[in-house]
Formats: sequence, C-alpha cells, structure tokens
Amino acid sequence: MSSVQYVTRETLEQMKAELQRMKAVDRPAASRAIAEAREKGDLKENAEYDAAKEAQGILEAKIAAMEGALANVRVLDESNIDTSKVSILTKVTLTNLNTKKQVTYKIVSEKEADLKAGKISVTSPIGKGILGKTVGETAEVQAPAGMLKFRIEDITA
Repeated sequence: MSSVQYVTRETLEQMKAELQRMKAVDRPAASRAIAEAREKGDLKENAEYDAAKEAQGILEAKIAAMEGALANVRVLDESNIDTSKVSILTKVTLTNLNTKKQVTYKIVSEKEADLKAGKISVTSPIGKGILGKTVGETAEVQAPAGMLKFRIEDITA
C-alpha cells in the first residue's frame, strides 16, 4: 500500500488501537497456540501445528499491512473543510433525478465507509461522480445499476 489514505483523527486512533491489540494480544496468543501444538508430538503429522503456524503468518501479514497503512495516513482536520464544493468529509444532500428520492451522505475515506451510517467512500462510483461538484449541479454517475443522475442540493461540514 503506497497510496495516501485520508482519515479523521478518530479513525487514526482506531487503527492504532487495532495494531496495538494485534501486537499485544493476538501475537502472544498465536505463539501460545504454536507452543501447545508443538507439545502434542510429531510435527510432520500435526494438523493443529500447521494451522497455528498458518494463523500466525496471516496475523503477521495483517500487522505488516496495518503498519504500512499507518505510514501512509494523512489526518484531515474537519474544522477547515471547504463546503463550496463536494470534497472528502463534507456531508452532501442529493436528489436522485430518476426516483426523486433525497439522500444525505458523508464523503469519507475507504477505511471509514459505512453505507448504513450514511458514509460513502470517496472512491465509490457515487463518491467519484459527485466530487468537486457545487450546489445545484447535476452529476451523472455510472453505477452497477446503470447510469444515475443526482442533483447536489446541499453541502455542509
């Protein structure tokens, strides 16, 4: 992962806490599982040992990925967001011109995206399609469901 990820301070703290948990809790647990499996005899035919070693390898890969992600994180300050156009961390009210339904989304990084909470990724089809638009503009978005048209109704921080 060499691309910069923009996150809020809250997400940065969650990422750090997750990394700390993996290092302080999960890593020693994986080592204990390997030691317990090793004590059960012949390692050539010990499926429990193989599974424990594989789990440890997966954990180490996750730790390395998280460390890489943290190295490329940039924290966004929510207090100085430009609300004249759609950008990351803005809250956008859209009208779907096909269905006339209004929705409000907060534009966030991929790490923070949660559709149920009304947060969509800046890299999602809708996120990409409305980025940089201003109030009153219409955005055409190519989504898996087909071409969607949205009118930007409101932009807030």
